[in-house]
Amino acid sequence: MKRVGTFITGLLVGATLFGGTAAYAAGIMAEQSVNRFLIDGQEVQLDAYAINGSNYLKLRDIGEAVGFNVYWDTEKHCVQIESDAPYTGVAPVANAENVPLASYEQSEIKPAPQAGDVIHCSDGYAYEIKDVSKYSNSMFATEETEALPSPTCDWSLLSQPALPEPEARHFTAGGKEYLFVRKLYETKRMQYTLYNAIGDDPQTWKNGRPVTMANGDPMVRINLSIPNEINAPSFWPWRSKQITELFNSCPPGEYSMEAWDVYCDGTFRYTEYYIHVT
Repeated sequence: MKRVGTFITGLLVGATLFGGTAAYAAGIMAEQSVNRFLIDGQEVQLDAYAINGSNYLKLRDIGEAVGFNVYWDTEKHCVQIESDAPYTGVAPVANAENVPLASYEQSEIKPAPQAGDVIHCSDGYAYEIKDVSKYSNSMFATEETEALPSPTCDWSLLSQPALPEPEARHFTAGGKEYLFVRKLYETKRMQYTLYNAIGDDPQTWKNGRPVTMANGDPMVRINLSIPNEINAPSFWPWRSKQITELFNSCPPGEYSMEAWDVYCDGTFRYTEYYIHVT
């Protein structure tokens, strides 16, 4: 689906702006407005043009500043204004109550997205999946990913971090529409691979139990998401040694990990894995 968040509602009475502080079209002179704009007493920066003594602004900018939604309706070919909805600049998902966020996400069952699926993104964008031919057929794959790892130690004795909520993030870059879907199934693969690495290392597993620190805290702490402020290294396709070799180099520590499916213009590209240790 084409993103309409960048549309401009033309309230300049047909004037075409060529840059600078003034433009002339259809017999109308428009100049950059020098007036200040305040919303509830607070000054805001808005691009405005003065025409015949009146200020003209983009409806999109007003919606964003004041807090109501405005978007181009491609089906009805009109501008829609939702006075009681927060600004997103994009059309809401049709039948949104029936389209859950990241609808195909499951943690213990491998997801199976299909062409035609619509993912409701966190910014309100409705992202349509068009091509998933590479979803289970990556030419770069070096390991099977049909099933999750099996235990080589007693996982129940290890920390049980909570899974994050399903999440879908939408970005526009270079004229292309990208979708990043948090893949809980592959996040569990990372977690279980780390569990087995803990059980295989005598520094972290002895006498059938995980080794703890003097105060009783676990030697290894695990998080299944990574804070946005951390620039974690990533890899793809899946390679279990990326987890085990990192762990073997510094067993004790706090490990944060997550996996994301990446789409571009509706086409699945790859699953990207992120891991950070402190």
